[in-house]
Amino acid sequence: MNDTSHPSPRRRTGFGLRLALLLPVLAVVGFLFTGSAGNRPAAVPTTHATPGGIPQATDRHRKVARLVGEVIERYHYRQAVLDEKMSSQVFDRYLESLDGSRSYLLASDLAEFEQYRYKLGEALRTGNVDPAFVIFARFQERNRAAIRQAIKELEREPDFTLDESLAFDRSKAPWLTTQAEVDDLSRKRVKNDALSLMLANKTWAEAKDVLQKRYERLLKRVEQVSGDDVFENFMNAYAHVYDPHSNYFSPRASEEYNIAMKLSYVGIGATLQLIDDHVTIVNVIPGGPAAVGGQIKANDRITGVAQGKAEFVDVVGWRLDDVVQLIRGPAGTTVRLQVLPAGAAPGSKEPVIDFVRNKVTLEAQAAQKKPTRTVTRGDKTYKIGVIEVPSFYQDYDAKVGGEKDYRSTTRDVARLISELKAEKIDGLIMDLRGNGGGHLSEATGLVGLFIHKGPVVQLREASGRIEVLDDPEPGQVWDGPLVVLVDRSSASASEIFSAAIQDYGRGLIVGQQTYGKGTVQNLYPLDRWALGANPGYGQLTVTMGKYYRVTGDSVQNRGVMPEIALPSLISPTEVGESNRDSALPWDQIRSAEFSADHYLSAALDPVGKSHAQRMQTDPDLHALVGDVDAFEKLRQSKTVSLNLVARKAERERLDAERLDRVNVRRAAHQQPALKSLEDLKPDDEPDANLEETAQIVADLDLALGGTAARVSQAHTAPR
Repeated sequence: MNDTSHPSPRRRTGFGLRLALLLPVLAVVGFLFTGSAGNRPAAVPTTHATPGGIPQATDRHRKVARLVGEVIERYHYRQAVLDEKMSSQVFDRYLESLDGSRSYLLASDLAEFEQYRYKLGEALRTGNVDPAFVIFARFQERNRAAIRQAIKELEREPDFTLDESLAFDRSKAPWLTTQAEVDDLSRKRVKNDALSLMLANKTWAEAKDVLQKRYERLLKRVEQVSGDDVFENFMNAYAHVYDPHSNYFSPRASEEYNIAMKLSYVGIGATLQLIDDHVTIVNVIPGGPAAVGGQIKANDRITGVAQGKAEFVDVVGWRLDDVVQLIRGPAGTTVRLQVLPAGAAPGSKEPVIDFVRNKVTLEAQAAQKKPTRTVTRGDKTYKIGVIEVPSFYQDYDAKVGGEKDYRSTTRDVARLISELKAEKIDGLIMDLRGNGGGHLSEATGLVGLFIHKGPVVQLREASGRIEVLDDPEPGQVWDGPLVVLVDRSSASASEIFSAAIQDYGRGLIVGQQTYGKGTVQNLYPLDRWALGANPGYGQLTVTMGKYYRVTGDSVQNRGVMPEIALPSLISPTEVGESNRDSALPWDQIRSAEFSADHYLSAALDPVGKSHAQRMQTDPDLHALVGDVDAFEKLRQSKTVSLNLVARKAERERLDAERLDRVNVRRAAHQQPALKSLEDLKPDDEPDANLEETAQIVADLDLALGGTAARVSQAHTAPR
C-alpha cells in the first residue's frame, strides 16, 4: 500500500522519511479531488450561502487559514516566508484557479482586485480570508451572467456556414474588457457545443435540447458552490505557490484522500479533476478496470455516463463529486463512459467505453510476468523476459505483524526473476511505464536485486540533514543484461530505481524522460492542533524533503534521461514536473560513496545504431511516430473552426490519415486492410515500444558477447 502519513506532524526523523510519500500527489488510487472551485466534494460540515447565493467565510475558515499558514511556513522544504512577492503569486494563482480561461472576469474587475495583491500574506496570518470571498463573489456573478447568456443564445439556431473560429485555449489571452466581448465569446462557445453534438449525428433541435439541460444544470451547480469550496480553492492557491505537491484537503476531500491511500478501490480506478467544465482523467490507476482495458488515458474528458444499457447522462458542467457518484457503483456492475480523447478538439469523435466496476485486486496491481519475447539475431534466438511493475507496493500491516510471506514489489519481482531464470532467458526488461511510485523501501529493495551492494538514494530535509539509504541486502538476483523501460508518467520511486540502475551502470534506461518528481511529502491532520472534538479542519500534505541520486544530482524537475529515446503519445510539454510553474528547482548535493561498473559503455554505440536503423524501417514504430506527430499537431492548434462543413471535412481527413497509418502497418504484417477505424480493436494495436525494447535487449546481449558474459565483478574507485 502507498503511505503518505508520518507518525507525528511535529517529528521528522529518518524513519519518517522512509515512510514518506514517493509519488505525485495526484497519482493515487480512487478519486482525489484537486483544482479549481467546485471540483471537489463539499466539505463537512458545509457552509451556507447568503440569501443572494454568495458563499461567506466562517470563523472555522479563519482558524484553519491561520493554521495552514503556520504549518506550511514552519515545515515546508522551501522554508519561505509569505512576503509580498509570494502574496502576489497567491493572488495570480487564485485568479487562475477561478478563471484560467479568462472568459468571465473583466479587466476592470482585475483592476479593482489589485488592492489585494500584496495583502494576502498578512490576511492568511490573521485568518482574514474575506478578500478571497469578495473576488469569488464577482467571479460567480460574471459566471452566472455568462451561463444565462448561453441559454439565451439557444433561442435561435446558429449559422454554421459562417467562416469563423473559436479560440478554445485562452490561458494566455488578454482579459476581456467589455460585456460585448464576453457575450460574443459565449455565442461562439454555444455554437461550438452545438456543432460538436451535430457532428455526433444530432439535429439542431436535439442539440438544443441537450445544451438547454446542460446549461441549466451548470447554472444550478454554480448556485451550489459552498463557502468550503471557495475556502479550499483559496488554500490550495496558497499551498501551490510553495510547490505543486503541497495541498489542503477539506474534511470531505480528506475522507476521499484517506480512502485512496488505504487502497480502497471504487469505480473504474482513475483520478479525476474538473477542468473547464469537463471531468478529466488525471491518472489511470494500475490494476483498475480503466488500466486493464487500456482504452482511457490521462487528459481524456468524460462527457457522458450511462448505467449498464441505460441512456447516457450528459455530465459536462456537472460538479465532480456528482459525476463520481454516477461512475461509482456496486462491484460487478457496468458503467459506460462517453469520452472526448485527450488533445482532441471539441466536436471530435467521442468513443463509448464499457467498464465493470470495482475490479481492482492485489494481483492486478502486483508485479507480473508478461509473455516472453523472442528475437532472432543470425542463427541465434534470444529469449527476453518482461516484468511489469505497476507500482511500488508493500503489505505494511502484514510486515509489521510478523507475517513471513507478506506481499511486496521486491519479493514478487525476485520470485518472478527466479521463474524467468528457470526458463533460461537471455535478458530482462523491467517495464515501469506509468508507475507513479509508492513505498521508498521497495524502491531501494528492488535496486538491491540488481546490484551487489551500496547506497541507492539520498534524502535531504529542509534543515540540510542528509540521510543515505543503502541496498538492504547484499548480492544480486539477476546479473544478466537489463533494460528499464520508462515513460513520462514514471515518477518518484520509479525514478529512484531507474536512476540507481543508470548510475551504477547496471542497465540501460530506454523510453521517455521521466516525470521529475523528486520531492517527499508528509501528511498533517489539522484536527490535531485543534481544541475540542472533531472540529473539521481537514488536512495538509506538505513537501518536507527532496531525494537525490547517489551521484548527488536531483531527480526533481529533470527526471531521468534515457540512453535510448522512444516515441510516446504522452506529451512532455504537458506532463511532468518541469511544466509546473511552482515546482522546486533541480540542484545537487555531494555524491555518496559508491562503486559503478562501466561494462555497458562499449555496447552503447552498436546498440544505438541498431535502434536508429529500426526506427527507419519498423512498421510499428513508423505508425507510432505518425500517431505522435498527428497528436502534436492537434495539440498545437489553439482554435477550432465553427463552420460545420469545414469541421466535418477536418474530422474525415484526420480519420483517413489515421486509417492509412493503421493499414500500412497491417500490410507490413500481412494483415487485411480495415475499411473503417471502427473496425480497429484495442488488441490489434501492438506495443511497439515494448517490442523495440526487446530488440534493444538482444542487441545489448550480443554487444556484450552473449549470455555467458555477465556483469563484471570489478568496481571502479568510489566517486
